[in-house]
Amino acid sequence: MNRLTIPRPDDWHLHLRDGDMLASVVVDTAAHFGRAIIMPNLVPPVITSVDALAYRSRILAALPAGSEFQPLMTLYLTETTVPDDVVAAAASGLISAVKLYPAGATTNSDSGVRDFDKVTPVLEAMAENGVPLCVHGEVTDPDIDIFDREAVFLEKVLDPLRQRIRGLRVVLEHVTTCDGLDYVRQGGDDIAATITTHHLFINRNHILAGGIRPHNFCLPVAKREVHRLALVAAATSDEAAFFLGTDSAPHVDAAKQSGCGCAGIYTAPNTMSCLAALFEGEGALDKLEGFVSRHGPAFYRLPVNAETITLIKRDTPIEFPDKCETPDGPVTIFDCGQPLYWEVETS
Repeated sequence: MNRLTIPRPDDWHLHLRDGDMLASVVVDTAAHFGRAIIMPNLVPPVITSVDALAYRSRILAALPAGSEFQPLMTLYLTETTVPDDVVAAAASGLISAVKLYPAGATTNSDSGVRDFDKVTPVLEAMAENGVPLCVHGEVTDPDIDIFDREAVFLEKVLDPLRQRIRGLRVVLEHVTTCDGLDYVRQGGDDIAATITTHHLFINRNHILAGGIRPHNFCLPVAKREVHRLALVAAATSDEAAFFLGTDSAPHVDAAKQSGCGCAGIYTAPNTMSCLAALFEGEGALDKLEGFVSRHGPAFYRLPVNAETITLIKRDTPIEFPDKCETPDGPVTIFDCGQPLYWEVETS
């Protein structure tokens, strides 16, 4: 097979930033994807429906002329979030989910949740109204090893939360462990998980072995090879609970290559080429459509995109640029470590 046509894919976890950075990076996602769940961890964060409406307007204004890309907005859950605001924003179609950041878990998460009792009324209202909760699934206790934080979160935070608030629809975002995959598989119809492009390609050796590679540093951090292989198996399995959420997160090189570098990997420009290569290598190219185009809309109760894209396998590798140039500085594009031959056909 050297040609594959699928419904236009969606990205169910995306960082677009704001201002000049937004204008520079949104074009890469809009070129291939029909919709994306937009992360709300700006500075200041997108907390209220008024914030979400304003941010959505800025995204739409930054899109190329004629683009039909749809940003699916989220609200940043805080201990002062008002349940009625969330329910009204969801009912109007303004937001598609609410995002839970444990305070201090990742970039711009300081406004996140410390006391889960304080957000119970919001979560109960979300459960009653079918509003999904997108979860950054890590504890932030400094006594917990960074490679164990997802597994501990499942046991100590997420499972008790789901037991207490029945019917809450949860997306365990950027799952990175066998523990997370197993939890989702056993969790019923109310839970799903996104898998990133980069976690399908890198393990922790790609960050640390032979020298520190800051452009492979992300949160949750990549784990052992056994976990990467489990993620590949899940993504290519055609199981409806798993779908693409790139967590594409642009940071300028100066912020990555510093004494305290930012977490995040920019994968928007080459994700579809990376995934086609990986699925082909696993003998599962026929499963790519489910992972990128069908499972996510099914969980979010949205239609599959009517428009299609076509991937063409070239005879020679694609020459992606190393950087995305922005007014704030260059942003390094993810290197998956292998030549890529599958290219999204452009009209």
